Amino acid sequence: MTWSIPDDFGGMTEAMFRRSRAFDEVCATPVDVLTFDTRPDYPDLEERLRGDGTLSRGIRIINLYDWLRENELPRSKASSPAPAADAALRTDAETTARVRAGAVMSRLHHDAHGRVLQVDHFRRDGSLLLTDRRDVRRRGEPGGRRLVLYDGQGRPVRSWRRAWHLYTDWLDALTAERQSFFIVDSKTTAAFMAEYRRRHVVTAHLVHGAHRDAAGVVKASRRAALERADQFDVVAVLSRAQARDLRQDVGPSALITVVSNPHPGGHARDPGARAAARGIVIASLTRRKRVSHAIAAVRMASTRSAAAISLDVYGDGESRAALARSIRDDADIRLHGHVPHARKKLRDASFALFTAHSEGFPLALVEAMAAGCVPIAYDIDYGPAEIIRHRRNGYLVSAGNVEGLADAITEFVALPEWRRRRLRTRAIRATRGFTDEAVCAQWATALELALLRRALQQSPAARALVRRWPRLRAAPALTLRPAASVLRWLSSALVRP
Repeated sequence: MTWSIPDDFGGMTEAMFRRSRAFDEVCATPVDVLTFDTRPDYPDLEERLRGDGTLSRGIRIINLYDWLRENELPRSKASSPAPAADAALRTDAETTARVRAGAVMSRLHHDAHGRVLQVDHFRRDGSLLLTDRRDVRRRGEPGGRRLVLYDGQGRPVRSWRRAWHLYTDWLDALTAERQSFFIVDSKTTAAFMAEYRRRHVVTAHLVHGAHRDAAGVVKASRRAALERADQFDVVAVLSRAQARDLRQDVGPSALITVVSNPHPGGHARDPGARAAARGIVIASLTRRKRVSHAIAAVRMASTRSAAAISLDVYGDGESRAALARSIRDDADIRLHGHVPHARKKLRDASFALFTAHSEGFPLALVEAMAAGCVPIAYDIDYGPAEIIRHRRNGYLVSAGNVEGLADAITEFVALPEWRRRRLRTRAIRATRGFTDEAVCAQWATALELALLRRALQQSPAARALVRRWPRLRAAPALTLRPAASVLRWLSSALVRP
C-alpha cells in the first residue's frame, strides 16, 4: 500500500516493487499494489513497468478511482445517503484536468491561491463518478469535506464526510472478509491505516526512513502513525539500531521487528577491473541527501590525488539546478538526471558516495556493495554501520565531515589494485543476506508474529495471562529462524478463519 507511484520513483517505491516480485516469484504469493492518488494513466504505467521487468506476472497495480470506475462499491455503515441538494459540478473556480487517451479522468477546481476546493472524477465514458468537495463550511474557502458517489445515470447514491471512510469501504470490498495482509509503505497511508482494524486483516507498517529528527525526537511527518504504532499488528524497520530506538519512542505495546529490503539483480561473481578513480552517486537530489557534500569531497580529493577523480550523479530533484550551477566548469563531475535502472552503472564505478542526513537503510548502499562498488558513507544513525566495516569492505566517515569524506576517497584511490579488489570482494560477501529468499523468510516470520499477536489479543485467556504477566506486553520482536517453526505451530493452532 502506497499513496502514489511517480514516474521517477526512488528507493522506497523501488524496494516495494522488488519485495513484491520476491513474494510473487519466490513464495508464489500474488501482490496487489494499492494507490490512492488521482494519477490518470495507471493502466499505461502498469504496462510500462511490466514491459521493463519491474512487475512480474503476479503483481497488479490497483488505483482507488480506476477500481470505482469498473466496480460497484457495497453499502456500509461508514457512508450516508447522498445529499440531493449538493451541487455536483461547479464553474466558480479555476480548473486543472487530468486526461487519459483524450478523456478527462478528473478535474481539480482551485482558487487563485492554488488551494483545491473540489475534485471531480469521471468514468471513461465521461459520466460523473465522484465529487470530492473541500469547501463545505463556506463556499470558496477550504474547510470541511464531502465526497459523493454517483451511479452511471448521474444520480448521487452515497456520501462520506471523510476520505478515510471511503478508503475503508474500498479496502473492505477488496478483501471481502478473506485473510489479507497489508504492508503499508508510505507515511501518508500509514496515518489512516493505523485505524483500520478488521479480524481478517493483518496490517504491517514498514518504516523506510529515519523516524527521528536532528533533535532526536519523532519527526512530525511520522508522528500521526507512530503515536498509534501499537494499532498495527507489526511495525517493521530496516536496521537493528532503528528498532532499538523505535521501541524506546513508542513503548512496549507495539510489536517491532527488523526486515531487509532485497536488492535487485544478483551479486557480482567477480569484482572485475574498473577505473580506480571513478565515483558514483545514485540519489534523489534533495537537501536531505546532501549530494553537494559528495561533489565538494570529490573536488577536494582531486587536488590531493595523482589520479583524475570523476563523479557521475544519477537522480533528480529540487537541488538539481543549484548543483548544476556549482559544477558548470567541472568536466569530471556529471549530472545525468533520472535514468531508469541507473543501478546498472554500479558495475562500472569504483566507489559510491552516501552523504544523506538521515536514512532507514538505503537500498542503493546494498546495491552498490553487491555490484562490487566500494561504499564511502557518512556514519549516520541507521544503515551504513550495520553493513560497512571500516577499511574492510568500505569506509565510514563522521556525518557531515566533507574533508573526512575527501580523505577516504583519496586513500581508496591510492590503494594498490589488489587491496581495492579485496575491498570489493568483501563488499559483495556482506550483501548475501539481502537476497529475495532471505527477505521472504524475514517477512514470513514478521507476519507470523503479527498473526500470533492478533490471536493472543482476541483470546480472553491470553488477555488474562497478559494482565498477570506484564512482561508479555514488552515481548521483543523475534527474527531468528529457530523461532519461525514455533510461530508457525502457534499461529496455526490459534488462528482460524
